[in-house]
Amino acid sequence: MLARHVALVAEGSRITMRELSAVAAALQKQATRDLGPLWKVQATVTAFETLNDLPLDYWPVVIMDDIKDPQAAGYHEDKNGQPFALVQYDTGWTLTASHETLEMLIDPFGRRLVAGGSPVKGQGRVRFLVEVCDPSEAAEYAYRINGVTVSDFYTPHYFEPHKATGVRYSFTESITQPKQVLRGGYLSWHDSETRSWWQRSWFGTKPVDQEIKDLKVSNGNLREALDRYRELDRAKAMRRGEKPAGAMKRVAARGPRTVADMVQAPGRAAMLRATIKSVTARR
Repeated sequence: MLARHVALVAEGSRITMRELSAVAAALQKQATRDLGPLWKVQATVTAFETLNDLPLDYWPVVIMDDIKDPQAAGYHEDKNGQPFALVQYDTGWTLTASHETLEMLIDPFGRRLVAGGSPVKGQGRVRFLVEVCDPSEAAEYAYRINGVTVSDFYTPHYFEPHKATGVRYSFTESITQPKQVLRGGYLSWHDSETRSWWQRSWFGTKPVDQEIKDLKVSNGNLREALDRYRELDRAKAMRRGEKPAGAMKRVAARGPRTVADMVQAPGRAAMLRATIKSVTARR
């Protein structure tokens, strides 16, 4: 099985490498111990100081102090169609980084669909977008690894047609039946008959089913479009936006490289920075 490689990268952030490395270790354990056996994936999660250090075969989750446009948080693709994610460094950043890492590992290109019966009565069979963290993404359903807050995620049983005894629908077992959406979460699907996108979301007093009007999808990237559509609601559910208490200033001076033959890719770093600048521009 070909392993997938994810990088946590401090870019324009005051986060220290000590903190970044500790979170990368927790996400590595989550990917190996929790996600891998259930979803049959192999993955590594590694911390890197800047985009300049990023190996070519790693998908970056970029940690920034200020992403400028709040709706730019989450999943994106670079101009070569490769996935990356933007995470703002605040109180909820580890939950967000876990969320983005897990979804990147299961659906790197943001367009994996699974067929099943619609939650809306009379709609028939539809195709659901596979976003393993969205239905239980809220902070109240998270758990901790090595003291680091990480996201719950659903299992492959989530899309089964009927509830069964003894079946695990999410890792923390917060989700107790197929296609369930918890408070602060959502589920997206496409109705082929009407050629429309729908969501069941729970950001108010109860779950609501609604058609998504004028969804703007570029390059077939469904996840990026849906992330932008719900980003402000997601931020509240995941308790993002506050500055980390006691955050340390990023050390400007850096010591010498400990790996003399480190292979760098400055061209890719420049391309990613240009892409990030484009997607974080306020709209």
